[in-house]
Amino acid sequence: MRDLRPAEASYCRAEVTRPWGIGLQFQKGIRFHFVAEGSCWVLIEGSEPERLDQGDVVLLPHGTKHVIADDPESAVTDLALLGPRQISGTSYSLNTGGGGARSLIFCCTVDFEEPLADRLIGTMPAKLVFREGPNRTPSLGMLLEVMAAEMAEGSVGSATIMARLADAAISIIVRDWARDSDDHRRGWLAALRDRGLGPALLDIHTRPGENWSLARLARTAAMSRSTFAERFSHVLGVSPARYVLEFRMREAKRLLLDPSLTIPAIAARLGYASEAAFSRAFKRTTGNPPGQLRRLRTASEVRREPRA
Repeated sequence: MRDLRPAEASYCRAEVTRPWGIGLQFQKGIRFHFVAEGSCWVLIEGSEPERLDQGDVVLLPHGTKHVIADDPESAVTDLALLGPRQISGTSYSLNTGGGGARSLIFCCTVDFEEPLADRLIGTMPAKLVFREGPNRTPSLGMLLEVMAAEMAEGSVGSATIMARLADAAISIIVRDWARDSDDHRRGWLAALRDRGLGPALLDIHTRPGENWSLARLARTAAMSRSTFAERFSHVLGVSPARYVLEFRMREAKRLLLDPSLTIPAIAARLGYASEAAFSRAFKRTTGNPPGQLRRLRTASEVRREPRA
């Protein structure tokens, strides 16, 4: 959950009247639609149409191309052709349709700092629907209502507030999915739930700079080295040593965003005896030296358009 750090987000308040159909092209990041009033259908190629009623949420973890419409048979117009009106920053409003029954849908797309969220998001299906009811975290509906109201108001600072609300809403949705889904036989979440692998992963995640030898991790998991290595590789698809390296490099990318941390300090925090050893490992894993990544990030921040 800690790795879900939004980098950019966009929002749209869609007020639609029957008949209507909106085509949304692939967009990098997590997308969700919240039906504040009325109803709609979500159509994704290769899956059955899904009806959403007032209070329901659909999450598209991979930014999948899809359609939302009042009916699966309605004519569809691409969103770009409908000309959403910019409210402020990355917030938009859209009014379209044939003048019949009205629905109000709140749409959000959030991109996360790469590749920090990849391991979690990559385990998720193309579409997740969360119906209003006792099994859904009660605060989710309140958060979504606040987001809708904040966007409609469009006051100074709304972009910052919306980003934080979206961060909280998506974190709740992902947590509810991870808690309730039983389709985790292999992969990262399966390892976290495993009585042996879970404690070992927790140690790696909370103290990445420790010397995590195979023997030490196996003791934490209460397994022999061979059993631990075999089970770890089977469930996670990589060896323990590779996992430790990849996790350290993801942490390094996060720490390099902090200008107050020097590269030698980052190297020491992640368990490297010298800056040179860290730089070699980082370049071998990511293709670029850490200093270059920091310069690219800084240049990107300078170019980014300021927001309220």
